[in-house]
Amino acid sequence: MSRFSHWQKLHHHPYCQDIPSQRSSDLFQAIDEEGRMAFFQKQGNRRMEKEYWAFDTTSISSYSEVLSQVKKGRNKEHDRLPQINLALLFGAQSGLPFYYRKLSGNITDVKTVRQLMKEFDVMGYKKVNVIFDRGFYSKDNINALYKHHQKFVIGVQLKLKYVKGVLEAERENLKLWSNFETQFTTYGVCRTINWEYEQERPYKGDVIKLEKRAYLHLFYNPEKAIKDQVDMNDYLTALHQDLKENTLKDYRMKDYDKYFEVTETPKRGKKITPKEEAMRNAVRNYGYFALLSNEVNDPFEALSLYRSKDVVEKAFGNLKERLNFRRMQVSSELSLNGKLFVEFIALIYLSYVKKKMQDAELFNQWTLQGVLDELDMIELFEAPGHGRVLGEVTTKQKELYEALGVALPSL
Repeated sequence: MSRFSHWQKLHHHPYCQDIPSQRSSDLFQAIDEEGRMAFFQKQGNRRMEKEYWAFDTTSISSYSEVLSQVKKGRNKEHDRLPQINLALLFGAQSGLPFYYRKLSGNITDVKTVRQLMKEFDVMGYKKVNVIFDRGFYSKDNINALYKHHQKFVIGVQLKLKYVKGVLEAERENLKLWSNFETQFTTYGVCRTINWEYEQERPYKGDVIKLEKRAYLHLFYNPEKAIKDQVDMNDYLTALHQDLKENTLKDYRMKDYDKYFEVTETPKRGKKITPKEEAMRNAVRNYGYFALLSNEVNDPFEALSLYRSKDVVEKAFGNLKERLNFRRMQVSSELSLNGKLFVEFIALIYLSYVKKKMQDAELFNQWTLQGVLDELDMIELFEAPGHGRVLGEVTTKQKELYEALGVALPSL
């Protein structure tokens, strides 16, 4: 909205005049919860059959002291301001966002999954397939996904007992040529495991315990191994520097103790000693990573799906940078709810154009901004007594409209 005053002078739009700050707040507040939920339900009906949805969260900072969900929390960009968290569901194949919700700024990723399952039920989303980053992993969350019959692919940490056991058994086999996939320059294997499912039944005062089938996918990427080593060297250097200069960061506290021993005496001063055994253990798993699924039993299909979650991370980038939503800049809950919805609609349009450009291979010659600028050059003339006249549409512009599957502009 910050550039609307300038934009509206050069473009025809339904309101036909500038929208000042107070008027935009009124418009945001007019968007009610009933309308939003109806929109989400219709959105869900448009989803592609058997499409996986990528789920992730981001943090949006705020100076506001009146918004109830603005809290101090773990900011993924290490911004020190209070924040709200924004969760987003994105179609991995369609490239389109389907659902969002705002969360209190102190809610961690791992706490959001069970609430998401409840909201699927409310909106009538059945048999949804979801992709999660490993930050959403917990035993309770996996149990909730099984309970709600949701298919999933989720990242898992190598330090988990059941993952570690299978990895040690397969470590040598994993690097065989027969397990190498050229497309991903990665080795991968899948092993069927039994998930120890538990479901509490408060009304009966007991716990159901069953074994559910799951697929554990293990991978080794030589390029990732090199990157992991470089990243770890940089990280250890940063930890050592913090300890040396006594500038400790809250989010690194566990790792200071994990990788270094600090002793201090009046005579010798501070001594920082590396814990080399811990460092050797980290080196052992450079280049390895793991995924868990209850449906996909091919390692590289699982990997392809998991990597498609990048679409959400790019969407968050579009929201914050291109759609100017790094700060909320609203003063009431109603305005925030409405502005979030408008930003979401804008993200749908932006994502649709990007997906169409990808399908038509336009990114080989164009940037997104370049396409929008080229089409923005088409002019509309209006003179008293003569009506409106559409300016010339060039051959290049016609080709862009055709490639995007959009009808040529007309009066």
